[in-house]
Amino acid sequence: MNQIIYHFSSKIKEFKEEWEKPSRNLEKCGLILQNLKNSLMTLNFFPIDQTTPLSKQELLIARDVLEYGIQWSIEAQDIISFEQYISKLKAYYYDYKNLLPESAYYFENLGLNLLFLLSQNRLAEFHCELERLNPKDLANNVYIRYPVMMEQYLMEGSYNSVFLAKGTVPASSYNYFVEILLHTIRNDIADCLEKAYKSISIDEVGKLLFFSNKKELSDFIDKKHWIVRGSKINFVNNDISGAKSGLKPYELTINSLMYAKELEKIV
Repeated sequence: MNQIIYHFSSKIKEFKEEWEKPSRNLEKCGLILQNLKNSLMTLNFFPIDQTTPLSKQELLIARDVLEYGIQWSIEAQDIISFEQYISKLKAYYYDYKNLLPESAYYFENLGLNLLFLLSQNRLAEFHCELERLNPKDLANNVYIRYPVMMEQYLMEGSYNSVFLAKGTVPASSYNYFVEILLHTIRNDIADCLEKAYKSISIDEVGKLLFFSNKKELSDFIDKKHWIVRGSKINFVNNDISGAKSGLKPYELTINSLMYAKELEKIV
């Protein structure tokens, strides 16, 4: 077993050396991690309900590999890999919590998982994960409090607060899932705008979609295939149902978003 530990230690060292380079090669890092993960599976490090218990050193090695996998997945923007790594890592965090020293990445990774579930609109799983955590950590730990706060903003329909919270992430690794979340919100608002307006100024759209960068706004408009004429966007084939009800387009947009959120809560 010492030879096995030496093999993993040397491979982890190889990964760290490449990972810490200013211009790291993500593909190379991914290949090293895949090799490590395959070796762990071959040696039955997964699953962890084994007849022959692993040593503390072996458990720490396996946990290190999975934690590096989380970092790589975020950098590579690979959601599938992230979910695979975090599902295995949670076993080491929870099942062996009393056998291993707490990882420096423990709360950051659990918070990342919460944010991931939120960005995928998997709210039932989000709340199941919250129930596994200590109530004190929900209130006091910065990594856990952040996704909890974001979920509260979403349930309230306080989209402005969600966008402002982008600048207060507890770790740079959170930015990836925050961007996915913001993209989803923008698309929800954009869908409502198409139903609420026949035409609207580009500047107003920028405000409603929380764009401060004109290039990003322009790219978003292009992706939506909206018709731009002068300083306005014209929406085609829409029937403004708010006209009969006396609602202004902006009010209709906000109401549509609120109704959508209420329906999500019921479902």
